[in-house]
Amino acid sequence: MPYLIADHLPTASAGARMRAALSRPGILRLPGAHNGQAALQARAAGFDALYLSGAAMTASMGLPDLGIITVDEVAFFIRQIVRASGLPLLVDGDTGYGEALNVMHMVRVFEEAGAGAVHLEDQLLPKKCGHLNDKKLASPHDMAAKVAAAARARRDLVIIARTDAAASEGIEGAVARAKLYVEAGADAIFPEALTSVEMFKAVRAALPDVKLLANMTEFGRTPALTAQEFQDLGYDMVIWPVSSLRVANKAQANLYAALARDGATTAMIPEMQTRAELYDVIGLNAFEALDASIAQSVVPDWQG
Repeated sequence: MPYLIADHLPTASAGARMRAALSRPGILRLPGAHNGQAALQARAAGFDALYLSGAAMTASMGLPDLGIITVDEVAFFIRQIVRASGLPLLVDGDTGYGEALNVMHMVRVFEEAGAGAVHLEDQLLPKKCGHLNDKKLASPHDMAAKVAAAARARRDLVIIARTDAAASEGIEGAVARAKLYVEAGADAIFPEALTSVEMFKAVRAALPDVKLLANMTEFGRTPALTAQEFQDLGYDMVIWPVSSLRVANKAQANLYAALARDGATTAMIPEMQTRAELYDVIGLNAFEALDASIAQSVVPDWQG
């Protein structure tokens, strides 16, 4: 349905819908969607919530994931994905774009743009992908202050605190930080870059009553596990943050190579989304029908 019709928009807030999704039985699967088209395709595949990765956003802009982009640039991605899909969206909030007041500003902007949840990480700038080396961490209390600021600024946005401490402080350090972040107002914990099933089990055992998010990124430090396997480990959410972008980028590279080689796209046509498939995904006929259903405006015959 076209998002232009108010009657078709969700009546509950994005935060309330994210909380409802989290309350349902089973693990909440959150595939990464790096733009509106990806969001529509994920919805068509049956997913009922999405994830917006900072790495996917920056890579789609031709930039590395080093905390370079701004709150307003992220809000542009949030709006297009939420408008296209209507699904609750978890957004990567990096380090919060500054200190406590900046975090509060980020929360308000993201919530107004339509986000249902955001996660904050306890790195220092320039931050890195969680699966890279030599990450520098904020103090636990500084991060807790950011979490408290986020919780104070939100209406009903779900606040997830990510900790990258496992690599340098071990599971004990990561768990200690997580407990502090929950006390500060986090609704869930994202223990990043765990490297074994045993580590996932240890975090769950240490935080029995806390909702937990797992990251199933490719080419990272975490072993390849399925959503069911994460559910069996007791995790409540799982993200595949950059998968859609990686597949799209590989396909584009193949296209450009074929075009440079052949001077034509003929060899790639079997790999392409057809015109009919594209129009179906973006709802062209529904928009045309909406346009045709609207009565032509009539200028009043004003006599003065």
